[in-house]
Amino acid sequence: MTSGDMVVASDLDRTLLYSPAALMLPVPDQDAPRLLCVEVYQGRPLSFLTETAAGHVAALNEAGKLVPVTTRTTAQFQRINLPGPPAKFALCANGGRLLRDGVEDLDFTAAVTRRLAEASGPLQEVSQWLQAAARAAGADGFLRSVRDAEGLFCYAVVERDAMPSGWVEELTGFAGERAWGVSVQGRKVYVVPTALTKAAAAREVADMLGCRHLLAAGDSLLDQDLLEAADEAIRPAHGELADVGWTSEHVRVTATSGVMAGEEITGWLAGRVLG
Repeated sequence: MTSGDMVVASDLDRTLLYSPAALMLPVPDQDAPRLLCVEVYQGRPLSFLTETAAGHVAALNEAGKLVPVTTRTTAQFQRINLPGPPAKFALCANGGRLLRDGVEDLDFTAAVTRRLAEASGPLQEVSQWLQAAARAAGADGFLRSVRDAEGLFCYAVVERDAMPSGWVEELTGFAGERAWGVSVQGRKVYVVPTALTKAAAAREVADMLGCRHLLAAGDSLLDQDLLEAADEAIRPAHGELADVGWTSEHVRVTATSGVMAGEEITGWLAGRVLG
């Protein structure tokens, strides 16, 4: 398999990029690796990777081999300034939006809209369930806000420590009846149509690039289908997939966690694709 046949589809948050709360640095402060900030939000630094990982990402981008695949909305993704030239293709909103050179592919969007209308219950029902839960929790409750992600799915911002026992299971049951799934990532609880997958979108982009061999990386339940669909994959030793002990024969698991796992992941990907 030559490098020309390979492409990398990678999740971003807690896979390649890490917030200050997710760094999980296991060493004394004076021994911590140098970090590069690649996202600023409301004037504050938000996302980081190590300088070594930044070099790996830059090399992948210079070779045109990295396709970011994120649950972030387009606007949230566009805040990120990854090292190297911008990716020609990027998938946002869990594979629901394709950006070509930063511009939304409207034909791709239309095809996704049709597929979701046929396969899943309406977003309005799920959003109303979450809104009702927010009202029941009250202004000082565990559920801080409910947000719509480009009309494709929704998510709730919660206080994890205050979240009632069984609430996620109740939501999961309601969503499952409508062909939606639930993923808890940090302070966000995502509710996403099961027909909206990173895997299908990544394979479509790989075909556009003429690449037969797909490498993938991700940490959450929303990344599981992507890792399963890849020819080779890697996940960090933290995150939802680690919490449930999920793995597969073709999926590597990092020896490290936090931002150092990001460095391990980018190094492995760059080594496989670029030699």
